[in-house]
Amino acid sequence: MPGSRPDSLKIRPDSECYTSVTKGLSLLSKIALVHDYFIQMGGAERVAGAMHESFPSAPIYTTVALPNRLPKELRGADIRTSPMQWLPGMEQHFRQYFMLYPFAVENFDLSEFDLIFSSSSGYAKGVRSRRNAIHVCYCHTPMRWVWRSGDHVERENFGRVAKSLLPISLWGLKKWDLRAARQPNYYIANSRLVAQQIKQVYGRESIVIPPPIEVDRFEMSAQIDDYYLVLSRLVPYKRIDLAIEACKRLGRRLVIIGDGPDRKRLEKLAGPKTEFLGRQPDSLVNHFASRCQALIFSGEEGFGTVPLEVNAAGRPAIAFRGGGAIETVVEGLTGVFFNKPTRESLITAIEEFESRSWNQSALRRHAERFDRRVFTFRVLQFLAAVAPSSCAGELTAGARLLSGNVAARSWPRLAVAR
Repeated sequence: MPGSRPDSLKIRPDSECYTSVTKGLSLLSKIALVHDYFIQMGGAERVAGAMHESFPSAPIYTTVALPNRLPKELRGADIRTSPMQWLPGMEQHFRQYFMLYPFAVENFDLSEFDLIFSSSSGYAKGVRSRRNAIHVCYCHTPMRWVWRSGDHVERENFGRVAKSLLPISLWGLKKWDLRAARQPNYYIANSRLVAQQIKQVYGRESIVIPPPIEVDRFEMSAQIDDYYLVLSRLVPYKRIDLAIEACKRLGRRLVIIGDGPDRKRLEKLAGPKTEFLGRQPDSLVNHFASRCQALIFSGEEGFGTVPLEVNAAGRPAIAFRGGGAIETVVEGLTGVFFNKPTRESLITAIEEFESRSWNQSALRRHAERFDRRVFTFRVLQFLAAVAPSSCAGELTAGARLLSGNVAARSWPRLAVAR
């Protein structure tokens, strides 16, 4: 629980401040993984999970890790947290501590590591490494609450005093973010859109590797029911209000899976055919995804894995034509777009969707192009080209874990550059 020390937490022998949230200590790895925080589950956490599976002996540094929010594949990992772990109300108010995260990540001691892989939508890219180490940052988006601060203010419902002080705080955080963006040697962007943003905001080049989905987690169903589906954290920038208003106007049933600070407002907007189910286990997510008419994906994301996950379950998506959805939704094959962030535009798209038929097998094949194994293979290829020679053994071991002990020479570009 936030504010108390769970039994699984223990102080590391070499530190009085930084703690390990699991019992397993790493071997002498030359690779360190870094993640912003483990407070919610999303695409960024799946990236961290995929990298841990490739490098199971590498420790994971993060500012905060709530044990009840850790992905299952990370529950045996060596996770090292900052003193922010013990701040009160972290689960509910983690965004309001935004000025403390830079101090936390800059105080991680990564001097023993030769390769650092950070998964960052905010702070992790700012970790400091020794001079000859290589730092590769997988960037999900430039810091949204700095560069698109209106979303952050609306989401957190700051009081009058906090709102008046926020511009000064964000000015300082923006300066830190630009300085922190110089720490990585290389950037990987999760989409072409994010690559453009990295170039525009940070002046840095990047390659694009889409984030992973777990295709095997989903199964298709021959039974299709009469509801539309939203799978999302309930925050304002996701624009779930558009899905609610459009379905209410059309008299369509809408099932919403997910929770968040915007729930009360959305419940007030909802009609009698809208159901809020909160967070649900994977088995029920698969059940609803495989039987829905379509997913409604009404926000603008840097990438957005949810349409692909629903494709893996054999169902299409109705998505706003913006952000990463343009790179993952194939109009007429895996879904349809609506062009304006308005109820009327979404209604037109729903009506167009209902006039078409959809091939479940084609939807599934499209999703397989973004499977976790494809992601891991592409990241390993890139790391093998840039990592120090001291990491060759761990990179080869990661490739063998992925391939089922296929010889390293059969992997393209797995000759580690010196």
